Amino acid sequence: MSTPQKIITWILILVGVWVLSDFLINVGLNSIYKDIQREDKNSQIIVYQADATYVNGRIRGLIKDTDKTQGKYLKIELYSKRDVLVGKGYIEIQDLQKEESQPFELLFRAKDVASYKIEPVKEKEEGPELEIIPEELTKPEIVLGTIITFLIFWA
Repeated sequence: MSTPQKIITWILILVGVWVLSDFLINVGLNSIYKDIQREDKNSQIIVYQADATYVNGRIRGLIKDTDKTQGKYLKIELYSKRDVLVGKGYIEIQDLQKEESQPFELLFRAKDVASYKIEPVKEKEEGPELEIIPEELTKPEIVLGTIITFLIFWA
């Protein structure tokens, strides 16, 4: 084999390993999340993703008609299977124009969450809040981590 063919072969192998590892990581991580149930009936707050593992979770949604929503914060309370309060978190509601909506996302670290309630409140209550995870990793961060891991094992 000539040198260009070897280089192309190695590049194809690296791309194949990257695609396979990216697929397996996404399937593996998303398969451990289980849906959690919503316990309130507020039609102005639409939740399109609410799931959790044993130790962390995520709730994503949309606040519609924020001018009609009574409150300055969204209070999200998380409960275990036996309706024990596991934690609560707050998301600030922005001042938007009429008929606009606001997306929201709560990434949290709490154990054994089975259900949640969302309600608008005027101010935060005293007491401990959930440990909020700042953000999920982006695709470039995942790719960089995969490349660094590959280089560590290769060296």
